Amino acid sequence: MKPGEVILQQLAARRPVTARVMLVVAHPDDETIGLGAQLCRFEDALLVHVTDGAPRDGHDARAYGFAAVADYAAARRAELVAALRAGEAGRVRTLTLNIPDKEAMRDLTGLSRNLVELVRAERPAVVFTHAYEGGHPDHDAAAFATHAAGRLVDQPPATIEFPLYHRRDGQLVMGQFLPLSCRNWELALDQEGIGRKRRMIDCFTTQRWLLEKFAIAAERFRLAPDYDFRRPPHPGELHYETLGWGISSADWRHTAAEALARLGLADGWCR
Repeated sequence: MKPGEVILQQLAARRPVTARVMLVVAHPDDETIGLGAQLCRFEDALLVHVTDGAPRDGHDARAYGFAAVADYAAARRAELVAALRAGEAGRVRTLTLNIPDKEAMRDLTGLSRNLVELVRAERPAVVFTHAYEGGHPDHDAAAFATHAAGRLVDQPPATIEFPLYHRRDGQLVMGQFLPLSCRNWELALDQEGIGRKRRMIDCFTTQRWLLEKFAIAAERFRLAPDYDFRRPPHPGELHYETLGWGISSADWRHTAAEALARLGLADGWCR
């Protein structure tokens, strides 16, 4: 059985995971929504945040009552620390790459190379990361860099992905995968797991308005497919294109194609 399947079976059985794992997520709180109830089971894990969760333009900082972007970023970091404690995940090590929120796509080449070095240093059996789903450009950047790093190391870890949100038929779909011919693992949470995840969510006071919209009775995973990041994750408008951020799917994919070329990965990458 492959390492990814072994770890998914351990999580499904609510057993500890002793193998070393990495988690690569875009923002503080993504780990909580994606797999918060599982974090207490990891005995040797590094949680990597690509961004600091604070957009450089300061709009979010002001909206939440912070005088400066740095203060907002610090608050989001403090929320994460509290959430890990509330989730009984104190053994999880953390690292942030401190890219401003919404800007992870600006240097996909550098982000991928940073993850290559981390994977080489950590040598995890598995890396958990976002599904490529067009919900947020930073989520897709984290997925891109994780997949690219896996192609650039001699002993690639398995990649397990989780869904957050995407657009389908003009509606926002939360916590469900885009349909692909992959086995999906749905881990129903017991009352203890639900309570633990709820306590974690409650720690993210600045984001509670969004996080409380997610159903928390189950967490979903699958072994990640081989995406072609030069193609859109699904037909039609992507969710982040509806948010007025000035980031289009075409722009994101052009940046991804350039990064693949710079990384020497343009040939033979298929979905």
